[in-house]
Amino acid sequence: QVRLVESGGGLVQPGGSLRLSCAASGISNRFYLMGWYRQAPGNQRDMVATITGGGVANYADSVKGRFTISRDNAKKSVYLQMNSLKPEDTAVYYCNLRIGIDYWGKGTLVTVSS
Repeated sequence: QVRLVESGGGLVQPGGSLRLSCAASGISNRFYLMGWYRQAPGNQRDMVATITGGGVANYADSVKGRFTISRDNAKKSVYLQMNSLKPEDTAVYYCNLRIGIDYWGKGTLVTVSS
């Protein structure tokens, strides 16, 4: 059974940085898409960034130039480095793994506030 565990959320001031981590277990190959999604109160869950097994990344327009996604296939992990954070980045961030179907972590809260 695939399991995703996120870490790294918290409270940060506008302009600050955070790094999210997600570790996957229960999967035996690297040919899957991993990514980060976020959901703010009252909003739908939106894609933030995704990365293929070969390292090709895709970003939402709202985070381009500020966020960087990376992965370590040996550790079955994906990371999201978030810089120049804005209040509108406040949301619960979910790790996603897609291999035919979607698997989700439980989410980690990121709050950007002064």
